[in-house]
Amino acid sequence: MALDLRLYCRDAANEAVAGLAQLIDVLSTKAVAHAAWLMPGYTHLQRAQPVTVGHHLLAHAEPLLRDARRFGIAFESAGRMPLGSGALAGSTLPLARRVVARELGLPALTENSMDAVSDRDFALDLAYACVSTSIHLSRLGEDVVLWASSEFGFVKLADEIATGSSLMPQKKNPDIAELLRGRAGRSLGGLVALATVLKGLPLAYDRDLQEDKPALFAAVENVLDSLRAAALLVQHLEFDRERLLAAAADPLLLATDAAEELVRSGTPFRRAHEKVGRQVREGGFAAPWDAKASVAKRDLEGGPSRLRVTSRAKALRREAAALRRTTKIVPRHPLTK
Repeated sequence: MALDLRLYCRDAANEAVAGLAQLIDVLSTKAVAHAAWLMPGYTHLQRAQPVTVGHHLLAHAEPLLRDARRFGIAFESAGRMPLGSGALAGSTLPLARRVVARELGLPALTENSMDAVSDRDFALDLAYACVSTSIHLSRLGEDVVLWASSEFGFVKLADEIATGSSLMPQKKNPDIAELLRGRAGRSLGGLVALATVLKGLPLAYDRDLQEDKPALFAAVENVLDSLRAAALLVQHLEFDRERLLAAAADPLLLATDAAEELVRSGTPFRRAHEKVGRQVREGGFAAPWDAKASVAKRDLEGGPSRLRVTSRAKALRREAAALRRTTKIVPRHPLTK
């Protein structure tokens, strides 16, 4: 079972990376198409500065790329072959452990037979990668829920990603986005359950360890389902450019630009901040330019200008393609079906 669980974890990590690559590609493709679509950026859920839809979408793609690396770590972590450890003390027989490891595609052997049968660190690595991904998908879902509300009106929900109400005939509900939020709890619960099983166990094997699989399987299957749903959600998002432009036209979004313009002319930022803040309070604030110019001026690495968004989106698509090539997704090992 120690071997079977390792094989499962490697297969599951590969599947998750493939799902992440797909979602990163979808987000990046959508970002290129909306690289110049202005919208407000928010802090504290208050309008802050102008950005673009493309820049915002890429902000969801970046953590998913980090998640793919976490699953890569989980894949490597599970890559040690425990066969030959026996119940805890190895064997008196001359077992060809390295031959078997090579046949199974495992690059290394476990180094201690007692540790080999009780180690579940690799499962924790996989469970944590599932939690991290679920958190990031939940944040994506939350943005879509907000954007789809009447108060924002930034996106229109296509029929493929929404349902109606059982009572109110006018309703179109962002069910996929809400489920991405809700299902994050399943992955978190799996990690906590697994860690709780492991926290007080003596070496070597204990029957408690049979509880590792329900917790881990639930976390993995949940995140794989969520990745597929998230890709469908993003593919069918339809942005309302007029509502976005109207929101981005708020002149107060350019207050920071006005302060930076004063800094450019030699005013210390602290004083520039105070001066512009006073203008806003007294109703005398005048924006130095419009939102389109503001975004264009933010042409630095990681910034929201059209050139930077398009360039980064293309780079992310290349990263996604590379992930698909390296994962080499195959049907799960016969022992783990």
